Amino acid sequence: MNAVTPKNFHEGARLIVFAKDQPEYDPLPAAVDQAGVVMTEWEFTAEELALILAGGRLRLWIHTFRQPLQPISLQVVGE
Repeated sequence: MNAVTPKNFHEGARLIVFAKDQPEYDPLPAAVDQAGVVMTEWEFTAEELALILAGGRLRLWIHTFRQPLQPISLQVVGE
């Protein structure tokens, strides 16, 4: 999957790029609102999309570093 700049984010959110100046990480474009809700968007590669269409699953890894799990949400949207 490839991170892409979010489109159509809600009013009051602003675009930022996490890890923009950290070469050891991939930059992550995101929309962040005043309540601290962070929204990122991802595009499947052709190979990933073929796997999904063939009954594959999307796996989400969350690194909590032994801290409480934060609420998360996955959503499928069109362009």
